[in-house]
Amino acid sequence: MLETIRNFDGSLLIKFQHLAVHDLLTPVVKVFTHLGDAGIMWIAIAVLLLLFKRTRKYGLLMFASLILTYLVNNLLLKDLIGRTRPYEMFDDVQRLIGKQHDASFPSGHSASSFAAAMCIYLNGPKKYGIPALLLALLIALSRLYVGVHYPGDVVAGAIIGSLMAWLVYKVYDARQEALHPAKHRRK
Repeated sequence: MLETIRNFDGSLLIKFQHLAVHDLLTPVVKVFTHLGDAGIMWIAIAVLLLLFKRTRKYGLLMFASLILTYLVNNLLLKDLIGRTRPYEMFDDVQRLIGKQHDASFPSGHSASSFAAAMCIYLNGPKKYGIPALLLALLIALSRLYVGVHYPGDVVAGAIIGSLMAWLVYKVYDARQEALHPAKHRRK
C-alpha cells in the first residue's frame, strides 16, 4: 500500500516537472523556494509586525502558528514517518537545488508558509491575507518544481500549517470572548 502511494506520488511529481521545468523559469522558482528556507521570511514578517502596536497581535499569532507548526511538522511527523526524498527514489526526478538533510514528509516549507499566510488571512485584512496565501502556494509549488518533495508532502504540509493557524486563531478568539464577553457579542 505505501509503495503504491509512493509510486503514484512519484509519477505525479515526474509529470509535474516534465510540464513545468524550463530553463528560463528555474532561477525565479529557486528564489521562491529559498524564501521559505527555515521559515526565515515568515519569521521576519512576524518580527516586523511585532514592532508596531497596531499589528503586534498579528505578529504574536503568527509566531504561535509557526512554533506550533514546527513542533508538529518538523519535530514530530518528519521523524515519525521518515519518508525518503523523491530524488533518492526516482531517477527521473530532477533535483534543482542542494540535497535536503531531513525527511520528505511533510513539507516544512509548505507547512510554515501556510501557517503564516493563513494566520494573516484569518486575523488581518484580506488585502494582505490573499497575497500571503498566494505566496505560500508559490513556495509550496516551488518544492515540487525543484524536486525535493512529493505532491503529497506539499499538500500535507499546507494542511498542517493551515490547521495550526486555525487552531491558534480559535484559541485566541475563545480567549478574547472569555476576557471580554460583552464586546465579543457585539461583533
